[in-house]
Amino acid sequence: MTLGAIAFGVAALIVSTGFVNDFLYQLREATIHSQFGHLQISKAGYSTAGKRDPYEYMIEDADKRAAEIGQIGSIVEVLPRISFSGLLSNGRTTYPIIGEGIDPQKERKLSSYMRFSAGGALPDKDKFTIIVGKGVASALDLHVGDPVVMLLNTRGGALNSLDFRIGGIFQTFSKEFDERAVRIPLAAAQELLSTQAVHTLVLVLSDTQRTDEVAAILAARLPKKDFEIKPWYELADFYQKTVDLYQRYFYVLYAIILGLVLLGVANNLNMTIYERTGEFGTLMALGNRRWSVFRLILIETLFLGMIGSVAGVVLGGGFAAVISAVGIPMPPMPNTNTGYTAYIRVVPLEVFRSLFIGLTGSLVAALWPAQKASQREIAEALRHN
Repeated sequence: MTLGAIAFGVAALIVSTGFVNDFLYQLREATIHSQFGHLQISKAGYSTAGKRDPYEYMIEDADKRAAEIGQIGSIVEVLPRISFSGLLSNGRTTYPIIGEGIDPQKERKLSSYMRFSAGGALPDKDKFTIIVGKGVASALDLHVGDPVVMLLNTRGGALNSLDFRIGGIFQTFSKEFDERAVRIPLAAAQELLSTQAVHTLVLVLSDTQRTDEVAAILAARLPKKDFEIKPWYELADFYQKTVDLYQRYFYVLYAIILGLVLLGVANNLNMTIYERTGEFGTLMALGNRRWSVFRLILIETLFLGMIGSVAGVVLGGGFAAVISAVGIPMPPMPNTNTGYTAYIRVVPLEVFRSLFIGLTGSLVAALWPAQKASQREIAEALRHN
């Protein structure tokens, strides 16, 4: 029963934390591979004053900078982007939008989490194709192939417009983004704004774990007074708040599982030690010290904790493999449009934490019963025989 309590607690921790870790992993990858990339480089001050005066914070020598940055290891691609806001018209109604001018060919390496409910990604050569978020398409009743007109201010302040044709309707993890977002080829955006400059250089890395390392290299190479470097987690406010929330959830979960292990182990040990009272009395009558009895119980519990924790890891890993093979259909997350399939992502750090909690909980639960058993009077203990 003690082994079962420990194994169940450890297995429950591995499965529950694996479920949450998979949620955070999918949210992280969706955040990176549908909007922000791993790192964004822009002119100094763009993040604070760029919304007020975006055309004053543009990178003029973007191609040269992109070529230099692309030589750094772990950087797979450097994507130039132009951000703008304006009006989109279907001929009957106009709708305010926020847009991005992108390089269609390079952007495919990043936007793997962008789903299309109709049509597809921007073509490489047709610069008069536009893709729109699902919210924009619903507001203007747009379908693939429909003509639209975009109207916005150039960098010099004049009005400019271009005709486009709908090439796709996309959905990202963010419903709010899809309500206003459109994307057009970079060449069309530069023609609309009458400029060859860009707002940001978006970096795609080979490994998300190297984000901070590459950011430090860039900070050393780029003049701080001219450029600012933003990692994806600083740009994704929703992700950061979600992680903070689930970290508190983890602490509560650890406390609950630890409490269950403590109660289960303590109850079983109390019953077992009570039945062995005569044995402990005999040991002390034969000359064993009270400390020896106390240590004996702790060593036995330590072995129980080790075996139970390892069994829990095996059991939890088995559950994780079975559940991940099937998948759990999940409804859309808050502020999102589409559901996802959840898996159990076993993280080595969480496995070690679960092992530690199972082992520590067992030893802590044994302290009070072991203390009681070792402090009994010898004559009283012998009567149990």
